[in-house]
Amino acid sequence: MKTHKKVRLRKTRRAFRSRNRMRAAGTRPRLSVHRSDNHISVQIIDDEKQQTLAFATTIGKNAELKNGGNIAGAKAVGKKIAELALAKGLKQVAFDRGAFRYHGRIKALAEAAREAGLEF
Repeated sequence: MKTHKKVRLRKTRRAFRSRNRMRAAGTRPRLSVHRSDNHISVQIIDDEKQQTLAFATTIGKNAELKNGGNIAGAKAVGKKIAELALAKGLKQVAFDRGAFRYHGRIKALAEAAREAGLEF
């Protein structure tokens, strides 16, 4: 098997492992994070209704920061998603890091969301 296929397969397995633990634990909405080299985006998903409840990103016209490829951008997005969630009446969510490790920008986003009032 080619190396890029092995890497993609490992990444997919990591994402499924983290999501399956959350789905088995309860029915909280899921705070899903996606990280690229230059940007970071996060959304709150209700898996029962298959609906996105809120989202925040560093991409697009409504983005406050143009560079999301650093920890400052991740903190801003974490704070923004917490404000949007609290405005919709959501206090508890399940943090879905996907296939990304919990360090760096992912950790900064999670800590900023916790400081702003979200519980996970």
